[in-house]
Amino acid sequence: MDADAVRDAAGELPAEPGVYQFQRDGTTLYVGKAVDLRARVRSYADARSARIARMVERADALDFAVTDTETQALLLEANLIKRHQPKYNVRLKDDKSYPLVQLTDHAFPRIEVTRDPDEGATAYGPYTDVGRVETVVKAIRETYGLRGCSEHKFEGRARPCLDHDIGLCSAPCTDEIAREAYREDVESAKRFFEGETGVLADPIEREMEDAAQAQAFERAANLRDRLDAVRAFHGGGGAAVAGGGTERDVDVLGVAVEGDTATVARLHSEGGQLVERDQHTLTAPEGEDRVATVLAAFVPQYYAERRLPDALLLPEDPGDPDVADWLETEGVAVRVPGTGREARLVDLALKNAHRRAGGRDELGALRDALGLERRPERIEGVDVSHAQGKAVVGSDVTFVDGSAEKADYRRKKLGEENDDYANMYRLVRWRAERAVDGRDDRPDPDLLLVDGGRGQLDAALDARDDVGWEVPTVALAKREETVVTPDATYDWDDDAPQLHLLQRVRDEAHRFAVQYHQRLRDTVDTALDDVDGIGPTTRKRLLRRFGSVEGVRAASVDELRDVDGVGPALAERIERRL
Repeated sequence: MDADAVRDAAGELPAEPGVYQFQRDGTTLYVGKAVDLRARVRSYADARSARIARMVERADALDFAVTDTETQALLLEANLIKRHQPKYNVRLKDDKSYPLVQLTDHAFPRIEVTRDPDEGATAYGPYTDVGRVETVVKAIRETYGLRGCSEHKFEGRARPCLDHDIGLCSAPCTDEIAREAYREDVESAKRFFEGETGVLADPIEREMEDAAQAQAFERAANLRDRLDAVRAFHGGGGAAVAGGGTERDVDVLGVAVEGDTATVARLHSEGGQLVERDQHTLTAPEGEDRVATVLAAFVPQYYAERRLPDALLLPEDPGDPDVADWLETEGVAVRVPGTGREARLVDLALKNAHRRAGGRDELGALRDALGLERRPERIEGVDVSHAQGKAVVGSDVTFVDGSAEKADYRRKKLGEENDDYANMYRLVRWRAERAVDGRDDRPDPDLLLVDGGRGQLDAALDARDDVGWEVPTVALAKREETVVTPDATYDWDDDAPQLHLLQRVRDEAHRFAVQYHQRLRDTVDTALDDVDGIGPTTRKRLLRRFGSVEGVRAASVDELRDVDGVGPALAERIERRL
């Protein structure tokens, strides 16, 4: 598809939440979600990365599905990614699909929970908690008597089965209920799944009150629990709500990206004790912020049928507002810890994720590849983060023997200037002066790694030489993953152990810089605070989406409306005020 074909296809789409699929010869190449299908698909006419541009060029068709909510779009996207395993998505390779509820296309429809709906069936979902879905389906069957048996068991029966005897089925197989009456019950079930909670909640509540009056307290308690599940069903897409504020269940995630493979290590803690560890493999994304992209893909796909934990501890913010809003709705506390026990847990998860590279002499390989005099047992990585020259900060992280040494991390506020090279010069000069003057309590590194390409490396070398700090210095460029030295450029194989080591240091320096920058950016006053209707959450979403107040000022009304929580009136108000 060329740019004109993409724009034409987008023009036929509704401006509603949903999921879209780029296809070729009936095979799904890419699945995406959108708050506004029309606007999102139109953006592919000018793809932002070479990889996505290749995907669009290969595609010959576009399919889409509209959803009721953005949460439904998020879950459906994950479901379709796992079902079709599209080449251009970040894919979790070893997990299952989200459950759906289907009403089959039969004369007497069957209701059941499934991950593979029948042809012609009416399907609802997907949902994240199979346990809650099964509770609701059982409640529907007890209330409306819908059958759950297969066609083989349904046909040719002479008398009702056990489901009828225990009140789960009205037995249309033996004409215990007329076809029209059964169809009315099916329609009632459909109304519930389409959002009319009272269709199911009201009869359960009446039955609960009758049981309590009859002093059948155990039955009343069971009905109360079922009523709670039914009433909560539409609140968050059917997902489980983490219980209480004690955070008994905590998941800790670490990510390692090596070549075209990403590994996510998960540590599970219950009551403050680690009780489970596992690892999962995904295809690695391209471009910058690969760890964040992996997290944004992994979290909704992994928790397909699992109860969400009370808290998630992550190495960095996934940067996906849809994932963030979904977790917030489900009551999951998401933290990116910087210090303390939680930070040590994240570090342990990161070490687990990188263990797949164990057994290889990364330090020796790096020494030989760069021609260093000694094994670089101590490596420092530096990076700069800012938003168009605002809230400029630098990070300085330390790795010893290939592992992060958090106690030796440092960070620095830099002057506000929208010049990456000048900012890198100031950061490295600050580190070099402290080292030469004896004001830094850390030993000099065996290697200084700069996050960036030739321009950032030259700025760092100038700062180092101006102060007289004699430390070997190289750079690692994000886009090409090439290593730049003062005398040469190296394009190592994706599975080279020395490259994996430098990628870990570079990614950690980037994460630490972005974390500090976001903390400063989110605590300073901005012109957005003077706009009536913008609170802390909406301000954060706007800054995440557009990068800075200047980015918000340059955005159109339509682009502002794409941000969750910004309606037409507020978008107009922002444009007038800024």
